[in-house]
Amino acid sequence: MKKGIITVIGKDTVGIIANTCTYLADHNINILDISQTIVEDYFNMMMIVDLTSNLESIEAHVDNLAKLGESIGVIIKLQLEDIFNEMHRI
Repeated sequence: MKKGIITVIGKDTVGIIANTCTYLADHNINILDISQTIVEDYFNMMMIVDLTSNLESIEAHVDNLAKLGESIGVIIKLQLEDIFNEMHRI
């Protein structure tokens, strides 16, 4: 299974989760785990997703999710799980 880590950060507004999840569903990307918090007016979400069934390149999803984030006023990043783990290894 090829897993990815998606992070979403920004000012809390209506539709952040809906827009992000709609994109994932439209691209056959399954959410395996999700955590979200709101601290004062700031939204933070982290998802572990299954990228095995999607037909597009990771680079395309990285770009598309970044554009989606810009359109709804948040920062959305996607990284492969292996890269994420290596970057955060002590």
